[in-house]
Amino acid sequence: MKFLRKFLDNLHPLVKEGGKLHALRSLVDGFDTFAFVPNTTSRAGAVNIHDAIDSKRIMSNVVIALVPAMLFGMYNVGYQNALAAGAQEQTGFWSLFFYGFLALLPKILVSYIVGLGIEFTVAQWKNEEIHEGFLVSGILIPLMVPITLPLWMLALATAFSVIFAKEVFGGTGMNIFNPALIARAFLFFSYPTAMTGDNSVWVSGGKILGLGYDVAADGLTGATPLGQAAMKGFQGLDADTICNAVTGLIPGSVGETSVIAIALGAVLLLVTGVASWKTMLSVFVGGAATGYLLQATGQSAIQWYEHLVVGGFAFGAVFMATDPVTSARTECGKYIYGLLIGFVAVLVRVLNPGYPEGMMLAILLMNLFAPLIDYGFVQSNINKRAKRAIK
Repeated sequence: MKFLRKFLDNLHPLVKEGGKLHALRSLVDGFDTFAFVPNTTSRAGAVNIHDAIDSKRIMSNVVIALVPAMLFGMYNVGYQNALAAGAQEQTGFWSLFFYGFLALLPKILVSYIVGLGIEFTVAQWKNEEIHEGFLVSGILIPLMVPITLPLWMLALATAFSVIFAKEVFGGTGMNIFNPALIARAFLFFSYPTAMTGDNSVWVSGGKILGLGYDVAADGLTGATPLGQAAMKGFQGLDADTICNAVTGLIPGSVGETSVIAIALGAVLLLVTGVASWKTMLSVFVGGAATGYLLQATGQSAIQWYEHLVVGGFAFGAVFMATDPVTSARTECGKYIYGLLIGFVAVLVRVLNPGYPEGMMLAILLMNLFAPLIDYGFVQSNINKRAKRAIK
């Protein structure tokens, strides 16, 4: 590490204004602050709290929390390919995993290259530091889309989300909507046939470097468990389907299938204090209560707990709803924010047969109302203090 520190120290004079490598200033600064905790302090006269944990370290914790879902998603990609070919029992674990790894790797690379490329360009143009928010968005976007999504669509969606969901608002910390969800929404409304449908969307058919099986498109039938339930008018799911949804051996977006893997990430986020348990818990409570209410009124035959384990509900509750930038920030507001996400997600699932997921729209809608929720609680506290001051 001393060698790297010395190398960067020698490089910084070359990237400053007027230096030979000034065009690489944002790139060098970004790598420096990612590899080492900055030792600079504020020069303003205001009081500051100094801590070794900065935004990049927080974002790194979120990326680590996503690793279980990503690794299992890689295995499941290979498993679904073998399952479609009827060869899942005679295919080894590592063959399934490496097939999924090779299928997902190009999507991760495209997401980071396009997103970080835009971030570096904007930072250089505005003479500002690199924003660290895309460290998380860059891995979230590939995990939220089908494995069969063309790379050019992924690149287009990533560019759209970084430019119109982040940079136009001023960058990380200023954005209203979650950039990863904006990328998914862009794809869903622009290229719906590539984002939803039967197994031909969710199963990667074909060999990659000799791994996997060539699966005919007409041999892929069925849909995700949530899609199957929607087609049946939400008449319930069998026990095997629920069990597979918990473990993750079902068709779906790469990182959203395994509740167990998502739960491991949730534990890390809560232990490190990166995510709010109030928001996370409220999303599940809101979804469970709404599911129970719709079942009691005869609108749905699905048990309330089944809504929590199918589709992207768990993934959205853990990694998307808890985004500290776009979610509610007041302590009481987090409860309301989470409850409304769970309520809207399940409501959309059951009452809108054309869109059985609901989680994406619910979180984006509440992103819009989060400032209003916070304003209501802040203003209420101001009014209470004002009354006490008068007395």
